[in-house]
Amino acid sequence: MENLNITFAPELPIWFLVCLIAAITLLCLYGLVRQLRGSFIRSIAGAILALALFNPSLLQEDRSPLKTIIPLVIDETTSQRLNDRDSQTVDATNDIRKQFEKLDNFELREIRVTDQISQTSDVSSALFSSLNKAMQDVPADQMGGAIFITDGQVHDIPENEQQAKINGPLHVIVTGKENERDRRIVLKNAPRFGVVGESQEIVYEIEETGFGNKSPVEVTISIDGEIVAIDEVVAGEETSFVFDVPHGGKNIIELSATVAEGEISEINNRTFTTLNGIRENLRVLLVSGEPHAGERTWRNLLKSDASVDLVHFTILRPPEKQDGTPINQLSLIAFPTRELFVQKIDEFDLIIFDRYKRRGVLPVLYFDNIARYVRDGGAVLVAAGPEYADNLSIGATPLNSVLPAIANGQVTEAPFRPQIPETGQKHPVTRNLDGWNKDKPNWSRWFRSVGVDKLGGESVMENENGEPILMLQRHDEGRVALFLSDHVWLWSRGFEGGGPHVQLLRRLAHWMMKEPELEEERLTAQASGNALTITRQTLGEQPEDVDITSPSGESQTLSFTQIEPGIWEAETQVDEIGLYRTASGEFSALAQVGPANPRELAAVVSTTQLLKPIVEATSGSIQRIEGNEIPRLIQISQNATASGRGWAGLVNSNASVLNGVFRIPLFTGLIGLALLLLGFASMWFREGR
Repeated sequence: MENLNITFAPELPIWFLVCLIAAITLLCLYGLVRQLRGSFIRSIAGAILALALFNPSLLQEDRSPLKTIIPLVIDETTSQRLNDRDSQTVDATNDIRKQFEKLDNFELREIRVTDQISQTSDVSSALFSSLNKAMQDVPADQMGGAIFITDGQVHDIPENEQQAKINGPLHVIVTGKENERDRRIVLKNAPRFGVVGESQEIVYEIEETGFGNKSPVEVTISIDGEIVAIDEVVAGEETSFVFDVPHGGKNIIELSATVAEGEISEINNRTFTTLNGIRENLRVLLVSGEPHAGERTWRNLLKSDASVDLVHFTILRPPEKQDGTPINQLSLIAFPTRELFVQKIDEFDLIIFDRYKRRGVLPVLYFDNIARYVRDGGAVLVAAGPEYADNLSIGATPLNSVLPAIANGQVTEAPFRPQIPETGQKHPVTRNLDGWNKDKPNWSRWFRSVGVDKLGGESVMENENGEPILMLQRHDEGRVALFLSDHVWLWSRGFEGGGPHVQLLRRLAHWMMKEPELEEERLTAQASGNALTITRQTLGEQPEDVDITSPSGESQTLSFTQIEPGIWEAETQVDEIGLYRTASGEFSALAQVGPANPRELAAVVSTTQLLKPIVEATSGSIQRIEGNEIPRLIQISQNATASGRGWAGLVNSNASVLNGVFRIPLFTGLIGLALLLLGFASMWFREGR
């Protein structure tokens, strides 16, 4: 393709040429007005001179035509998989491809938009931003419009034509059917934090589209997969649900409405919110039977934790000590045994007996109450020394019904380095303690241990002879820990380099207070982008396979792979946003992919109303596939009508690429000289007659 143009490239300054031409023009006008002889020829000669001074050239451009680019934006997000929309999309795409095979001046560029999975952004059906990103390498004047295939639920619709950045008409082909029905749950108010054991309120509403009369809807409410309530509510009315925060950490509250007949999807019949449980200050009762070197280790550890309210008593003057000193002259505080172990025992989260032995301070009946406290969900830790092996041991009280082991009367006083047996390497309390290795743990020795006859529980730390040093046991709803050495304080003092006493004792205390992260048997699921990771924590061997159910109901089964002792993982890539359910044996866990309650799943009814304003602004067209054929695509010129009954127009941009330019000067060389000589010779000829 060739184009001819005339350009000017004067050698002299423009101001000089303007002044010179103005003078010539005035002289020529004076002669023409006065009708002087030869004025007309002089004017022609002056014009030729002026044209020559501007140095005109003829430009010949060699151009190759470019095809007009038409982007076809195909919505493949989650809502496009509902109600046979995916097959409609495939049929429409194939039809458009065939039509473009006959349009020689146009090139079709397909842009497929999938779910934009992000924890921070709630824009999934981002058709316009995907279009602009994909067309960055295409000049605006090479576009001739755009075609969208979508259900109409688009989340980044621009406010005007300029923001859309579409050079030409926008034609939208809408999948789905008219008058679709859908029911969904919308959270109106949901707390993000709550104190464990205190009441919280969630406000929600059932919204319905395409339904007639409002009828009662049954809503099932569950926390961490366990059903806690079933309510019957009326659609369109706000409803509140009050519950007590069950535990610390993440609590997933899910609400599920019954599926109505004819609904296009049940995905948005479920919604959920995550509430982070916060514990009030944990109340710990520490009872030291006598002053000893390790007593301050427990006190310092518990006092350093701002979330712990510590009540500490040390038995300095047992009842059998009689020295004749009047009671009113003693500076000691009387031990409020009845108040602590009868009236207020259930207010404590943890009771620690540190080298305690029976001296008549606590009646035997109180130990029976402590055992009851454990069975009802309390926690007791016994840090034992030599006193645990004598006749005054608390193991010889009704408390022995919940203890994992009873002393056999032997106390070994010999150096040993604490070992972590196979069970302890899997248990979250002792797993991966700092300094641990199988050959020689990098921590100091202890010098005393108490022998026991093991009754139950798990031995997670032993001496070098395989005898238990730390035993853990669940008993009904409560938990018990038994430390069979009083030399953990050597680690805190840095003897022979010390050891991880803070890490061990803090884990131990939090396990007893039922922190979810320290549960021996646990299933968790975590999403990061498109990756879903399921973690199984267990003391056993190969756990059962995990079943994964996607938001749309599709399921798959994965096997676990051991990552380290006690930790097994399974991982998969997912392509849906929403709440995933995982189950392995009796354990289950939930994981959210993408933002909570995403817009992509909130409104799924196909519509033409959202895109209609921007379509009209670009002079395009919008129509449903259902009951209609794909519009016939034709080529139109700029500013022509872009759509009509059964057809849609695409603007031919007439874009081209420049291959080269040829320049031909018009007033240089023999041609310019001949024209100037002809003009002045004619003037002289006229004057000579």
